[in-house]
Amino acid sequence: MNIEETRAILTVCLLAAYADGDKHDREREQIRQVAEGLARNQEINLPGLYQEVLMHRVQLADVIPKLTSSEARQLAYEMAVCVCEADGQNSPREQDFLARLREGLGQAPTTFASQADALVAAPLQGPAPTVPEPAPADSAAAPHPAAADALPGTAAARRPTTISATEMDRKILNASMINGAIELLPENLSTLAIIPLQMRLVYQIGQSYGYELDRGHIKDFLATLGVGLTSQYLEQAGRKLLGSLLGKAGKGLFGGLGRQAVSSGMSFAATYALGHVANQYYAGGRTLNTQVLRDAYQHIMADGQQLQTQYLPQMREISRGLNTTKILQMVRGV
Repeated sequence: MNIEETRAILTVCLLAAYADGDKHDREREQIRQVAEGLARNQEINLPGLYQEVLMHRVQLADVIPKLTSSEARQLAYEMAVCVCEADGQNSPREQDFLARLREGLGQAPTTFASQADALVAAPLQGPAPTVPEPAPADSAAAPHPAAADALPGTAAARRPTTISATEMDRKILNASMINGAIELLPENLSTLAIIPLQMRLVYQIGQSYGYELDRGHIKDFLATLGVGLTSQYLEQAGRKLLGSLLGKAGKGLFGGLGRQAVSSGMSFAATYALGHVANQYYAGGRTLNTQVLRDAYQHIMADGQQLQTQYLPQMREISRGLNTTKILQMVRGV
């Protein structure tokens, strides 16, 4: 697969992201930031691709002929499915886009789309997956201090919880490590599993404080923090794709850091921050305003990006024991 095909695949992903025409301005801004953040090589001008898609200067029919290899056609279809599924719903316009893409690529129907449907529709009530080995005690034994510092006032009126602070920290850390391990895997379907597992973590944290949350509330909570579901998947998948292509060419896309370290760091840190902010938010009776929550999320995510280096060896070990079947079972809670 060459750079021209990689550019075409990323264009298909951006077309898929806007296929339903229903993106909120906040999500549009996040997708723009993703495009700019991934543009680390002059041969792939992602901001330029983003502008072409947003201004309707490129259509699906313009891109499909550039996908000449069977590998590129399969990858483009799979990534487009995951982009459309990332927000947990597949609208009629997205279904039409995927049908036209599949027809244009000459792709026969596969089990991939149904597996993606199963992932995003997984029940929130499923059990939380655990890491196969205990996490190091020095980082999991005490509540994260930055969470309390970033969310002032939550300790004064904490709601009762069904689990201890130590157990909560272990739950958040384990979820972060599992999502970091999943991000190390090459399959796009695996990457799509990260979002429902993050939603389940928020659900379980809220439940421990007596809140029964539905999927809509959790999506709103993530959006409040600035976590766009489509843009989060697009960033994860785009980093994989670019890192794979340019890594083979010796381009050093991520400034000397390995693709695995950077990629897993994003998923680890996002889950870590999401868990700790959710813990403080529900502990405090859901009284915090949007800006406080966003500031706290960014603050703790920066800590998570530093902390992920410590757990990278464990995440690599966990990833060796994962495959698509196990991840589907994990997300379904079976």
